[in-house]
Amino acid sequence: MNGLTMSQAGFGSLALAAVVVAAFASHAGAVGEEKVELTIGGGHETDPRDRGRPVALVAGALGVKPEVFRSAFSQVKPAPAGTRPDPAQVRRNKSALLGALARHGVTNDRLDRVSDYYRYNPSRGEMWPVEAAAGYATIRDGAITSVVVTRAGSGYNSPPTVSIPGHPQFVLKADLAFDRDFKKNGSIASITQAAPAGPSR
Repeated sequence: MNGLTMSQAGFGSLALAAVVVAAFASHAGAVGEEKVELTIGGGHETDPRDRGRPVALVAGALGVKPEVFRSAFSQVKPAPAGTRPDPAQVRRNKSALLGALARHGVTNDRLDRVSDYYRYNPSRGEMWPVEAAAGYATIRDGAITSVVVTRAGSGYNSPPTVSIPGHPQFVLKADLAFDRDFKKNGSIASITQAAPAGPSR
């Protein structure tokens, strides 16, 4: 056996097995610790005041607060549903909107780009661009020890629902971040454990 005795060969096999077991244990985590992939859904709701417009995302991409965009948009007179807008009215709407936003550093080109990016037709089942977020929770001894966001995602206009499969007792809350960068706008900044709702009285 290439100069090895049977006892030496057996010792070598045992040593290799010990190395493999140790390596596996280092990836398995502490005894009793469980890592569970999060379920993240929704986050595409819009404020009833905005009539389907993802104002939080639009405002974030423009670098203004949602209230500023809503105030500016209040000067716009959209065409009745099912009708084509009159070109003259389109120009007036654009002028009114830009007039209110220009003082906040919004240019005509930026307004066009953001409007085009988040334009969608819900009646056709369309959705503005969205990248799903992902993460996991680590649970040990019946408690959450950490929640990690592995992919922040983008395109969340409202906080998505976050849950841990198999652990309905935990309530999680997602906080969003908005940014001029489309790929960061409406992303998940953090996920924290929220206190469960108390009994109703």
